[in-house]
Amino acid sequence: MTQQGVRWTADQVLALAPDSTSRKAGSKLGSADPWSGTGSSREGAVWGVCEGSGGTPYRTAVDTAGGTGPAYRCSCPSRKFPCKHALGLLLLWSGGEGAAPAGRAPDWVEQWIAGRRRTQAEGEAGATAPGSGPVDPEAARRRAERRAERITAGATELEERLADLLRSGLATAEQSGYALWEETAARMVDAQAPGLASRVRELGALPGSGPDWPVRLLEECALLHLLDQGWLHRERLPEALAAAVRARVGLPTSPTGPPVRDHWLVLSQHDTQDPRLTTRRIWLYGTASGRTALLLSYGAAGRAPELTLPVGLALDAELSAHPGAGRQRVSLGEQFAPPVLNRARPPGMTTTEATARYGETLRQDPWQDSVPVTLDDVVPTPDGEAWQLADAEGDTALPLTPAAASRPGLWRLVALSGGAPVKVFGECGHRGFTPLTAWPSGPGEAVRLC
Repeated sequence: MTQQGVRWTADQVLALAPDSTSRKAGSKLGSADPWSGTGSSREGAVWGVCEGSGGTPYRTAVDTAGGTGPAYRCSCPSRKFPCKHALGLLLLWSGGEGAAPAGRAPDWVEQWIAGRRRTQAEGEAGATAPGSGPVDPEAARRRAERRAERITAGATELEERLADLLRSGLATAEQSGYALWEETAARMVDAQAPGLASRVRELGALPGSGPDWPVRLLEECALLHLLDQGWLHRERLPEALAAAVRARVGLPTSPTGPPVRDHWLVLSQHDTQDPRLTTRRIWLYGTASGRTALLLSYGAAGRAPELTLPVGLALDAELSAHPGAGRQRVSLGEQFAPPVLNRARPPGMTTTEATARYGETLRQDPWQDSVPVTLDDVVPTPDGEAWQLADAEGDTALPLTPAAASRPGLWRLVALSGGAPVKVFGECGHRGFTPLTAWPSGPGEAVRLC
């Protein structure tokens, strides 16, 4: 990014924050007062020394041209990545050349970056070296067969649990409490079917969760039954649907097919958390291919994933698609240049077309919660106690999901619109539309909504 003379904006820097606490703390360190010895290099390094609460200042450096996104080094004891000092340093750097003047990096920065480059090169060489595949393919095949047998046993047991629930009546689900569902989910984990375990836990949260919960519980039970049957009869399914079943059950997948090189625009980045894992979803749009792709990155509970791509940047890179309906999930391959600021916008559609696209996707993957779409010329409008995105030139609208309507990003979207049409990227599903990024009707940068 610094190679092309482009610095990130403050919003792009704050998009890197692992949580709101870090965002607030990093903002306080975004001025020159606590910093000394700051600088930046044409190779993408930014560095500085920040005064701390103790007697020893913290050495902080960021490699903005890292192979899988920015990388951070700080002598502070924080376990968050990036820490508040890295965020403050990047905010200072985003303010202009004077805050972090160009120059030669100190030895401690050069040594760190040289080590990172060496490790990346060794990793790439190891991934492509002859003999890097399975040492014993026959043993790998036997392990896969044993796991499939365990999953089949788990799916069969789950079918019996669902049948028992329907025989005794859905009302008993509220009386049984969450313990029964957690026990069933643990059995699915033992069966090495984490996808089934996750859906069972979602079932356990539905009883007594609000109006019409029995209807929602029955719908989710039906989808879970369909997934069970899909696994038990997977040999009869078309390959794309069978791949979707394997992925939904929780089997790992590897990229297939040739990689696609493009300039990939970063449309959104947002995290979801559970007690065990932080999942980062990064949506990309190929400006030449017209493809929308999803990068997934994971971090341990309470820690942000390493891969970070701020909204509004574009990277010249190869992506390889995973099997499954739509082939939207991808893995990041070779990057040919550091990410750069890009003001391109993806083409959009109407709310009616977005709903039709989601319906078409369900034919290929009935368990798909949502699809990525960009809406053109929509206006956020209140609908009673809820909100919706209404077509400016039509009479149709998409309701926002309850979770989206309660986020601060909703008010950012309303302020950006001011009653005028805007372009919005997000996820459209059976619960409604979740806006993730928006652009004003005229010139302007992308605005992150999550």
